[in-house]
Amino acid sequence: MRHVMLGLFGLLSAGAVTMAGTGSAAAFDYPFCIQGGEMGIPGDCSYPSYEACLATASGRNVYCNINPRVAFRAPQPDSLLQAAPRHRGRRYYPDSNY
Repeated sequence: MRHVMLGLFGLLSAGAVTMAGTGSAAAFDYPFCIQGGEMGIPGDCSYPSYEACLATASGRNVYCNINPRVAFRAPQPDSLLQAAPRHRGRRYYPDSNY
């Protein structure tokens, strides 16, 4: 019974390691989508440039458009707009006499 439990534990551990190493395929939203025809909206959003989208859409009854997930995404906070860190303690003024 002990060997069966150890074997089962090893099998489950190997499966967990295998599953943890894989990432999802749709983790990145590309900026351009093919839409129209039977695609619907947002369509096939797997194109990093407008030219690549146009090349794939050429000769088909579809068109290229901006990915709505990218266009309407909330803006990221800009690091320049964040407050500068405050320094604690005494300030040193080299030109002062005291």
